[in-house]
Amino acid sequence: MDEYRTRVRIYAGVVVFLFFLLGLRLVQLQGFNGASEDGTPPGSAVREQSVEPARGALYARDSTLLVDNRPTYTIRITPRYFDASKAPLLANLLGVADSTVRRRLREARERNAFRPTPSFREVSFDTFSRVQEHLYELPGVSYDVELRRRYHTAARAAHALGYVHEIDEQALSRMPADYRAGDRIGRTGLEHAYESILRGDRGREMVLVNVHGTEVREYQNGAMDTPPVGGHDLHLTLDHEVQALAESLFVGKRGAAVALDPDTGGILSLVSTPDFDPSLFARSVSTSAWDSLRSDPSDPLYNRATQSGYPPGSTWKPFMSLVALETGMLTASERMDCPSSYQIGRRAFKNHNGQDEGRITVAKALEVSCNTFFYQVMENMSLATWHDWALKFGFGQEVPLEGFRQEPGLIPDSSYFDQTYGRWTDGYTINLGIGQGDMSVTPLQMARYAAALGNGGRLPTPHLVRKAVHPETGAARRPELPPPDPIPVDPSHFDVVQEGMHRVMTDGTGRWVQIPDIPSAGKTGTAQNPHGEDHSLFIMFAPYDDPEIALAVVVENAGYGATAAAPIASLMAEQYLTGSIADTWERRYWKRRLREEVRSAPEDGAPSPSTSPSETTPAVQATTQPAAPTPADSSRPSASSPTDRP
Repeated sequence: MDEYRTRVRIYAGVVVFLFFLLGLRLVQLQGFNGASEDGTPPGSAVREQSVEPARGALYARDSTLLVDNRPTYTIRITPRYFDASKAPLLANLLGVADSTVRRRLREARERNAFRPTPSFREVSFDTFSRVQEHLYELPGVSYDVELRRRYHTAARAAHALGYVHEIDEQALSRMPADYRAGDRIGRTGLEHAYESILRGDRGREMVLVNVHGTEVREYQNGAMDTPPVGGHDLHLTLDHEVQALAESLFVGKRGAAVALDPDTGGILSLVSTPDFDPSLFARSVSTSAWDSLRSDPSDPLYNRATQSGYPPGSTWKPFMSLVALETGMLTASERMDCPSSYQIGRRAFKNHNGQDEGRITVAKALEVSCNTFFYQVMENMSLATWHDWALKFGFGQEVPLEGFRQEPGLIPDSSYFDQTYGRWTDGYTINLGIGQGDMSVTPLQMARYAAALGNGGRLPTPHLVRKAVHPETGAARRPELPPPDPIPVDPSHFDVVQEGMHRVMTDGTGRWVQIPDIPSAGKTGTAQNPHGEDHSLFIMFAPYDDPEIALAVVVENAGYGATAAAPIASLMAEQYLTGSIADTWERRYWKRRLREEVRSAPEDGAPSPSTSPSETTPAVQATTQPAAPTPADSSRPSASSPTDRP
């Protein structure tokens, strides 16, 4: 018994002694021992905080600032240290109701009572300043300064530049370890493709906080801090004035436009509509707003320039001409019939309104866009030859442009027709000669093709970034681009096709949209669409003798190539080459008509990238387009009008 009591006393003594030591240490921490050796005041603790780096800015090709950052201010509440009696004071400083502060306090407590919770985001600078002045009266209240994107020009360039948004759990699991929940990352476009370069390096600062969780001052005067390093600034190939003009001309339309420097491949403009306002993501986006944007039936987040496939229509005829010349099917001076219709088996493939152009050369066939001429070319060309040459022109495969979602389009071969139709004849493939049938290409591929037509056979590498500049050292890094892909076609054959495309602009369907005083070359296209109005297409390069810009424009369900896509491309080219649009009645007419009248008609059912020929489906039928206005009355078509070629 005595032994048991002795053990109890020993254990009790040990416990009392331990509690005594803990109590003594607590008293020391509460202030009896003064400042620590490193200067930390009594009752203070050191907190490590992450410092967000400034995201790199984006500049246009002329060094105009497109995108940079602006500070936003967030008031945070740590429930464990917040004095509820101070709720009216905080509400008054913030300009909100007392009940709002109490509700946010409850929400913060439900999350974590011991950690700061962002309770009031994006408060104004004046409000932030008022709160900051009274922080000494508000235990448990702190703040955070975040950087959000700021946009400076009329050009949205939403699909080219992309947007920045808070990282989600799925993306966080794929990112490097220095990414944290709540970080903002590039989600699309350049913001996504160059995330690692734009983001910069996170910094660190050590601060002293008191027993109420309120920041007191820097720890050791910042000696232990690591400053952040801002991201690289990107200097782009984009022309913001051309981009803004193109976006204004695409109002009320679905489609895309891509403009390239035909020598370097620099993207001068990339438009996809409908689009979205990227500044929307410079603010906190509610779940409902995000869901609304994603579920919008017009799909504004979808990049039609790189992901939508369209039958190229008559813009394909320069390709057919080059292949025919290079393979020896035709010579530049050789003539072939352009009859009103062309018979294959029991089926007649008709020309434009039954027109018979007689015996014509390749250049003339391009000028008048003779369907029956190119039906004969396709009939005499094997599908394998057609397919292989299409690949050499960059179709049926992704364009070398990193960071953008792309679709390769459809360039069918015999196995495709075997699997799709089983038994098939020339009637299934002859439409391929005029860019119709089972085929599709993207606007980006078409722009690269137009560039090659202009520069004599080199497929340039499209890119948006000229250089990335370090914000502190000024050192510049230039992207490593693959060289242009040469197309194995004799340069003299390109001369023939360029001449034919030049005639399109002087005497053919493009003559109404010529750039004043600047010769150019182009090809209109009207692509048959089984789900509504036809698609309007146009490819172009200018100036004709020494091209500086090449374009491809597609306007969905807008009809003739010469009345929708062609004037858009022409105005874009003029803006780039001259810096303005000529103040003539023709140019005023096209700007007004494109902005106020030309619209994409509603689709009938789901969209389809191409039409599928069958024994009961006729070839594309041409119709007569509305004419350009007369000088006397710019709103009324003249009696004379060109015939648009599909």
